[in-house]
Amino acid sequence: MDSQSAKKMLIYMPALNEEASITQVIKGFPKTLSQLGEIEILVVDDGSSDQTASLARESGATVISHHENHGLGIAFQTAVAYALKNNADLMVSIDADGQFNPADIPGLIEPIFKGTAQMVTGNRFSDGMPKNMPRIKYWGNMQISRLISMISKHHFEDVSCGFRAYSRQALYHLNLFGRFSYTHEAILNLSFKGLPIMEYPIEVQYFQERKSRIASSIFKYGYNMGKIIFRTLLDYRPMFIFGYIGLACLLTALFFVGFMLIHYFITGAFTPYKAFGFIGLGFGIFGLLILFIGLVADMLNRIRLNQDKILYELNKNKQ
Repeated sequence: MDSQSAKKMLIYMPALNEEASITQVIKGFPKTLSQLGEIEILVVDDGSSDQTASLARESGATVISHHENHGLGIAFQTAVAYALKNNADLMVSIDADGQFNPADIPGLIEPIFKGTAQMVTGNRFSDGMPKNMPRIKYWGNMQISRLISMISKHHFEDVSCGFRAYSRQALYHLNLFGRFSYTHEAILNLSFKGLPIMEYPIEVQYFQERKSRIASSIFKYGYNMGKIIFRTLLDYRPMFIFGYIGLACLLTALFFVGFMLIHYFITGAFTPYKAFGFIGLGFGIFGLLILFIGLVADMLNRIRLNQDKILYELNKNKQ
């Protein structure tokens, strides 16, 4: 995207009971930028029971309200649909609690204007652990960043940050299903499709008195993130899962059968390890079955990729 084609930016915020901060956050957004002709602010009120929606409207934002809490993933999908329908050239997502500095927006979107990235995600950890961030949360972020980096084969330091910029091309390509969150699924979804993704160092402020809603329980957070990552892998890298499981089963089968055969060659009898042969046979059959399922899933993955291409064309032709 060059500076001439980029005319409109949508700044999107998911909000759930953020009446204490929403007005101040909206006031902090840039009103104009040299590369843009229009900046629109969208608040997706995800089931708030306070004055979040009305305060956002009074501050000049467009508000879409969900009558009940659907989760960050659904709120993000709502924002993407709105951005495409209203011809946004790029979309910036940012939290509504004042944790991030809007002054970082120009730097965040610059790689998109230069054409070096289609998605830019904020990196909170370029200088290590931020002040007041719980150590267990920092450790968890590091582990999941390593996991996503390994799966995507692209190095990331921070895959969980909600402060991001997406080009229109990235929005065309996004096809997400997670309700709980979208951050990891979006990175995997776009990286599997070959779109360039960059990180940009940002400021972040953690409030000691504020408890994270999405990561309030490290175990619940890990479980929900694990489901999203696992499902995304099944969609785009089925042999990554089924291949390793099937191979592990075949190696286990080889161990049991091999041990029994070695014992037979040494002693001339299968006893007392005859059962090892049946165990090995069971693991071998199960391993071959898993590999067969992986091949079928890989075939279905090609159908999914074709569906994504159709979705991309449909989104593009709507404009």
